[in-house]
Amino acid sequence: MLALVLAYAVVAVAVPWVLGRRRRVMACVAAVLPAVTAGWAAAQVGRGAVTARLDWAPELGLVFDFRLDALSIVMLLLIGGVGAVVLCYAGWYFERPERLMIGTLVAFAGAMTGLVLADNLLVLYVFWELTTVSSFVLIGATRPERAEDRRAAAQALLTTTAFGLVMLAGFVLLGQTAGTYRISAMVADPPSGPPATAGVVLVLLGAFAKSAQVPLHAWLPAAMVAPTPVSAYLHAAAMVKAGVYLVARLAPAFGDAGVWRPLVVGVGLLSLLTGGVLALRQHDLKRLLAYGTVSQLGLLMVLLGDGTRTAALAGTALLLAHGLFKAPLFLTVGTVEHETGTRRADRLSGAWRRLPVLAVTATAATASMIGLPPFLGFVAKEAAMEAFAHGGWDVAVLAGVVAGSALTVAYGVRFLVGAFGGRAEVTPGGHWGLVGPVVVLAVAGFALGVAPGVMQKLAGPYADTLASDGEYKLALWHGLGPALWLSVVALVVGAVVFVLFGRTFPVRRARWRFLDAQRDYDGTVEGILAGAHAVTTRVQIGSLPVYLGVIGAMALVVPGSALVAALVRGTGPEIPVARLRAWDDPAQVVLAVVVIGCALAALRARRRLTAALLLAGTGYGVGGLFVVQGGPDLALTLFVVETLSLIMLVLVLRRLPVRYPERRRTGPARAVAGTVSVCLGGFVALFLVVAALSRDSRPVGAGYARLAAEEGAENVVNAILVEMRALDTLGEITVLGVAAMGVVGLVTSGRRLPSPTGGERGPGEAGSRWLAAPGRPPLGGSSVVLEAAARFLGPTILVFSLYLLVAGHGHPGGGFVGGLVAGMAFVLRYLPGGRRELATALPVRPSVLIGGGLGLAVATGAAGWTAGGFPHGEFLQGEVWHASPPVLGEVHVPTSLFFDIGVYLVVLGLVLTILTTLGASLEDEPDEEEAV
Repeated sequence: MLALVLAYAVVAVAVPWVLGRRRRVMACVAAVLPAVTAGWAAAQVGRGAVTARLDWAPELGLVFDFRLDALSIVMLLLIGGVGAVVLCYAGWYFERPERLMIGTLVAFAGAMTGLVLADNLLVLYVFWELTTVSSFVLIGATRPERAEDRRAAAQALLTTTAFGLVMLAGFVLLGQTAGTYRISAMVADPPSGPPATAGVVLVLLGAFAKSAQVPLHAWLPAAMVAPTPVSAYLHAAAMVKAGVYLVARLAPAFGDAGVWRPLVVGVGLLSLLTGGVLALRQHDLKRLLAYGTVSQLGLLMVLLGDGTRTAALAGTALLLAHGLFKAPLFLTVGTVEHETGTRRADRLSGAWRRLPVLAVTATAATASMIGLPPFLGFVAKEAAMEAFAHGGWDVAVLAGVVAGSALTVAYGVRFLVGAFGGRAEVTPGGHWGLVGPVVVLAVAGFALGVAPGVMQKLAGPYADTLASDGEYKLALWHGLGPALWLSVVALVVGAVVFVLFGRTFPVRRARWRFLDAQRDYDGTVEGILAGAHAVTTRVQIGSLPVYLGVIGAMALVVPGSALVAALVRGTGPEIPVARLRAWDDPAQVVLAVVVIGCALAALRARRRLTAALLLAGTGYGVGGLFVVQGGPDLALTLFVVETLSLIMLVLVLRRLPVRYPERRRTGPARAVAGTVSVCLGGFVALFLVVAALSRDSRPVGAGYARLAAEEGAENVVNAILVEMRALDTLGEITVLGVAAMGVVGLVTSGRRLPSPTGGERGPGEAGSRWLAAPGRPPLGGSSVVLEAAARFLGPTILVFSLYLLVAGHGHPGGGFVGGLVAGMAFVLRYLPGGRRELATALPVRPSVLIGGGLGLAVATGAAGWTAGGFPHGEFLQGEVWHASPPVLGEVHVPTSLFFDIGVYLVVLGLVLTILTTLGASLEDEPDEEEAV
């Protein structure tokens, strides 16, 4: 099952990349995987539950649990079947290759597949949010220049993500209460008590937002700005079913909980009726269907949240039927708009003459929606009527279901009249690539209605897991019972409602606003922004010392006071004072004096350059402490980082005044700053002493040393970085890549960045005996000494960086420090020659180094994963080559070296990115105003 989900990720990237220029072939090839998924799910019918498991970090409860059962099969048939048809439709709908659109649609299908297969609440949440991100991209990426599209995408993202976080809190409460995050285990033995009840409410809020339930439904009509394939797949068939699916998945466990049924059924009935009323007031056909979707999702909530067998049987049938009639109706609107140029009912007339096949097919889909035989929608509606025809509380629910069905009839007829009514003499048209998918889906709804036994076999195993209320089975004919007569009543009342309220296009503006959720959303967002602005204007005052003071004060108030109180009361760890000693080596005293002296001198410095040099002195002093303590790798890295930081800082200081401005802080302000600083330093020192001397378990370092020895690695630090904890390192270098993009965005904002590899000598510029393409030195003035040093020492430093890279397995070094040292070589070329000399020295763009390094690191890790090492905690181990050449002696080439090369390239790319962007900014002559 994990392989199936990963296949979607591969197809989402590979198919648009390979076939991007042939939009129809690309779309049809992309549809193969969803179709295969639907076929695989159909082949599993009647075989019982199938499970799969992948341990990620089982000690922390991070496990990929997957489970395929009857409910999952129904959802996969919907996701895969409708997804394949919609992807084929997209190939003819879009007029140019939409690589991003097709790739994201496939990625969304994979996320939904993972969501319905997940048997772990945390895994389900991951896929849940992936569907949200996919929806955001699909809504806003087609026409990002339009403010309406951006606003709709942001609204969908904010609504579903915010309540998704609420749902995550509910998952945590349920998981901690039940003692497991595995859904099947939780359903078998559901938790109880106030924490579980609170968790259920939070989970339902997330489900209501995802399935656009009132009053959280405004994002769905707004999302109709998305292209029709997106509306048909995400916002009619698949994504909006996620909340309904979650309710159905948890109903067997919590259907009897006191808060469950009133909340789910109440919200569902409100959405059923509100969506139907609002659909009757729309003249935009897509918005009409969107509000109709809100209404139908409300009915699904009622059925699947009721917690009884017959209601679950009806809900599961309607779950599939809804996708088979609502998706083709959305595709119908897209085809009509494609052929006529509009989807407004008040501007359409006679489309049935131009698109006769489409009109017949849309009529069939509408018949299934309003519940006419022999379609699957009729079978599901009959079961829904039967589920609540038992008196008591069910009578009120039944009345709501009948009223909602009548509204469905009314807006269904309104849709047909608006889309295809009127008279016009036009030539029949419509491409089969746009009409064919509509026909396929409508015929599928008809076929399942004619053969209800198939749906009974699909839905029966899930329905049997809920409380039994009889032996009802899905069928086209149950006799002249109450359910049939109630269906007739709904049809008649719906026709009357259409005649009275649904014939006018456009409708008259209402004097009252009935549940204007869009206005409520806009008001909420404006209120939050206003509140944030009010807080920001009072807190973000532009003073870095104040910000640092607030952070330090909070650290003292919260953890600092707790630590001191625990030590004073004697409830904290006992500190063996006898183990304290002033120093281990006399050199530590000297280095400590250097660090303290540089820090105090920097505090009193009045020149910026002096302060920068003194701060570098503190860093070099700390590096010396690492050397004394036996950490040459850390010391070497720190020395190089301090040197690079100092050079960058000096480059920036060139644009700043030489001296600091006069201090304006008063005596009390200085006293507060000093007190916070001293107390914060004391807290950190005390915390380190307590942490070091109160250890009650064995250090982990010995275990890492043993693992490194087993792999033949003498450099334990590098072995941890690139072998035992390589996944952490991958995350860190990814952060470096993101930081590089941030540097480019910040430094070059509002300016055009020159090519980092295009440093050609300008006309009339003389060459140099030392430099290849000298430009304006960033520090001003030329230096023969610097030029000669750059020419002679640069290659040597690069060779030394490669030595550090290769030697990292057994000696001090590694990819990180090697990349920093290589960056020093290019800094040495940059200082005397400027960005033009740097551009001449660069072999490729820095972005290529960063991307290539990340790609190499990921590829190396993926190779280790496929080799079977990853699940056992051994990410990158083993050797590629081990020999003893005559000159080089014994040579080891471990597999981790390739990962280390990736780290080397990323770090070097980051340094070069900073240099090139700073060069673009700092070498420009300041204008007259800046100079003053």
